[in-house]
Amino acid sequence: MPAFRFGVTQVPIGDGEQWRAAAVRVEELGYSTLLMPDGVFLLSTVPSLAVAATATSTLRVGSFVLASPLRTPRSAAWDAHTLTVLTNGRFDLGLGSGRPSMKDESAILGMPYGSAARRLEQVAETIKHVRELDGEARTPIMIAIGGGPKGTALAAAEADIVHLAIGALTPDDEIAAITGRIREAAGDRADRIEIAMNIWTVNGDLSPRSESFIGTDAKTIRDTQSAAGLWGSTQEMADELERRRKALGVSYFVLNGDSKEQFAPVLEKLSGH
Repeated sequence: MPAFRFGVTQVPIGDGEQWRAAAVRVEELGYSTLLMPDGVFLLSTVPSLAVAATATSTLRVGSFVLASPLRTPRSAAWDAHTLTVLTNGRFDLGLGSGRPSMKDESAILGMPYGSAARRLEQVAETIKHVRELDGEARTPIMIAIGGGPKGTALAAAEADIVHLAIGALTPDDEIAAITGRIREAAGDRADRIEIAMNIWTVNGDLSPRSESFIGTDAKTIRDTQSAAGLWGSTQEMADELERRRKALGVSYFVLNGDSKEQFAPVLEKLSGH
């Protein structure tokens, strides 16, 4: 059974000193990875992660995820390889075909949005370029998928990490079915693939911005017993994550930055398990 791993998704707020302090805090709390989303209305992901990596010594940094319509495949691979080399292998390249809103964002950059098939092809082309650039330092690849057959096939064939980019209210049986299809498609690679998903709220802490992004609130997450939330004492939350690892096939949990402090005791309890 794969070991637990925990990441935090966060964006820079304020100046460079504040962002470096935020990265240091994530490292101090014991998280494996600081992950940053992509989008033209945020600071640029790659240089932001470079600053975070420079401020820390063991923390991994990762894109969550670079949207294929916002840059060419070779450009994304070039940036990824550079970060891998200069962080001494502490960078995870997260890739995805982009949310529907990326159509407007790609237009701002003068980039074509493309069909769903073309955007997925761009993800595959980026991976090809990354592997051509790999040398002594190899860049781990995370692919975000919604569970469709083409995305599942690509992730099963190429990903080191598969992130389930699913709705916050997706029921457990559907999550288990998706992870089962990934592992079945991966064949001999199945044991080498880490499967990740978001935890959006811990005991109800969910900012209005996060509620708007995921399209629901903490109460609904709790009422539906969704895997997007965790509730209870430290031990109860640890037990629930153990259950999810066995039942859903997920071992890498990505915490919303709103919850990183409250979740830290659970992380400490499960570290190394």
